[in-house]
Amino acid sequence: MKKGLVVVLASMFVGMIACDDNSKDLNPSGQAKISEAQAIAKEGQWIITYFWDTDKDETASFSGYTFEFAANGTITATKGATVVTGQWSVTDEDSDDDVDENVDFNLIFTTPANFEDLTEDWHIIFISNTKIELTHVSGGNGGTDFLTFEKN
Repeated sequence: MKKGLVVVLASMFVGMIACDDNSKDLNPSGQAKISEAQAIAKEGQWIITYFWDTDKDETASFSGYTFEFAANGTITATKGATVVTGQWSVTDEDSDDDVDENVDFNLIFTTPANFEDLTEDWHIIFISNTKIELTHVSGGNGGTDFLTFEKN
């Protein structure tokens, strides 16, 4: 009986030593998460379904616009004959291990004024094939902005 118990305990000990904690491997790396976000954004047309700018809902400012994210880093918003262009990218904010907190969805628009409000280094809080939810905490006034794109 003791001999059997020793064998079982020894097997468990060897198994514990042989198994390294690779829990990080279960989560996508920063580059994998960036690639996933880029691929999702480039597929199809998107609309803004929610935009909270610090203290008020500004979703209506983008009603009727469809957004397309091009592979070359250009974002195009179209509403009838009106076309607004800007730049977009997905980047790793810094090099620590907290992948989820560091992937930024960057938008840059220089005109018109309502589109300038979208210019931020947004943090991705949720992404799927049909929805991209972003947030940004302002360094100036500490307000929190929220932006949601949904597949059109």
